Amino acid sequence: MAKIEICAVGGYGKVGKNMTAVKYGDDVVICDMGLYLPKIITFEEEGGCREKLTRDDLINIDAIPDDSVIEQWDKDVKAIVITHCHLDHLGAVPFMASDFKCPIIGTPFTIEVMKSILRDDEIRLPNQLKTLNPNSSMKISENITIEFINMTHSTPQTVMTVIHTPEGAVVYANDFKFDNHPVIGKKPNYDRLKEIGKKGVFALVADALYSSSNMKTPSEKVAREMLKDVMLGTENEGNLVVVTTFASHIARLKSIVDFGKKMRRKIVFLGRSLDKYVRAAEAIKLVDFTRGVDLVGGSANADRKLREVMKNRGKYLVVCTGNQGEPKSTLMKMALGEFRSFSFEKNDHMIFACRVIPAPINMANRALIEDKIEKQGVRIFKDIHTSGHASREDHRDLLNMLKPRHVIPAHGDMTKLSPMADLACEMGYTLGKTVHLLRNGQIIELS
Repeated sequence: MAKIEICAVGGYGKVGKNMTAVKYGDDVVICDMGLYLPKIITFEEEGGCREKLTRDDLINIDAIPDDSVIEQWDKDVKAIVITHCHLDHLGAVPFMASDFKCPIIGTPFTIEVMKSILRDDEIRLPNQLKTLNPNSSMKISENITIEFINMTHSTPQTVMTVIHTPEGAVVYANDFKFDNHPVIGKKPNYDRLKEIGKKGVFALVADALYSSSNMKTPSEKVAREMLKDVMLGTENEGNLVVVTTFASHIARLKSIVDFGKKMRRKIVFLGRSLDKYVRAAEAIKLVDFTRGVDLVGGSANADRKLREVMKNRGKYLVVCTGNQGEPKSTLMKMALGEFRSFSFEKNDHMIFACRVIPAPINMANRALIEDKIEKQGVRIFKDIHTSGHASREDHRDLLNMLKPRHVIPAHGDMTKLSPMADLACEMGYTLGKTVHLLRNGQIIELS
């Protein structure tokens, strides 16, 4: 009987750069291949040019995983499986996937976003891009079948990946939340999780980011109500309303559009990433925004559109990129007055429908942009948000449903991973025997 080995390639030392490899016999499956964006932002702020970075450069600045640890597995990789479209899970694919002679598998939305990234960056990969719908399976070798279980997160068509082997299932749950009232899509497939748990789960690799929070993560429906309260429940007549959120958060964008229409405002989306994700969602018919939304990508086009907005600012709702205070984002340019035709005015509304990603560079940039906007007399509404990540009580429910033999917390440094290990021990697991705290580059052989 073959053994199962799991390699923590990336995502086991910081929040981002996610990549895990699972080996059974002579078959290897790579789960996710992500960026660590703060390193790229820092590189650019120090005068570097992102477009000139090679694969080795990106590894050297710690922006993508160092996959040399699985170099001896390269020829055995049967598939690269991507759980969802966030850059910390798929952003390294354009730089790394060509080293592996295998297909890239993702949900239709994830693959559509990947195609858009490759097209924009003029990158051609030799790997075949394959779509697999949530709650579907695909046999990739004699001994391995991949299954996607429908899950909720902060972007559509997120899945838990189940790697079925003759030794049992390995479940890769990175990222997820248990949202019973999603704004877009279906709630998690609890019945299938329980079925797999009854059949036997050999190992669980799970997003532990908020495992220290003693709560159940609230539904996206809660964030929708928060947005409604701010957008429809505060006096904003005659003032410009600006909202920023994650471009990939299609459900959040839907709520913003819905309330913008109730405000009887002309809705404008500014920013290349918004254009990218919305068009990907429309391509697979998840949403139909463009009938009621003016999608504007690129700085030159944004400048022209903002000139139009300024002529009748009280009639517009502007949704833009830059919620983390990224230096070259649309919102930062607006805050710094870099668009010739635009300036904030007193009592305009600035809504941050998000939270700051807890990395020092993000926190510093967000503080800077808030200060710039506030000094112009703008009313700021922060943290209109619910997380896309599971909390401690969601983790407890997942462990109860799957009953895995081994538990491996992922997605963070030890301060993020340890609370999930503590929970597992509280539930009867043993640290070092059935619950494992890994670091980047470690390979564990499970029996």
